[in-house]
Amino acid sequence: MEELKLGAVEARFADIIWANEPLSSRALVDLCQERLEWKKSTTYTVLKKLCERGLFQNESGCVTSLISKEEYFARQSQQFVEETFDGSLPAFIAAFTRRKALSPEEAEEIRRLIDQMKEESE
Repeated sequence: MEELKLGAVEARFADIIWANEPLSSRALVDLCQERLEWKKSTTYTVLKKLCERGLFQNESGCVTSLISKEEYFARQSQQFVEETFDGSLPAFIAAFTRRKALSPEEAEEIRRLIDQMKEESE
């Protein structure tokens, strides 16, 4: 699986795009100047880097995502489970629940999600 890790500053930058897309590259520069205190050159450098990594695109001055925020976090989660638990979701859940007990509501929500996934895969 392709690694798509974002550093803390890159994540803040990505959040700006995800929250405001589609947006013009000029609007992105303005938002980054306001929220991150970046110069125009810094914004374009980071944008270019993340476009090359396949997260975003800048077509004719219009910046949009190629991967949604939800898809990004899904990939990060999958990568974590693969690297840390040898790809075993049950092993991850077992480790997680050793430190934090699930409430009855959380357990029921997980059951519903599993049932929904089973139905979708049949």
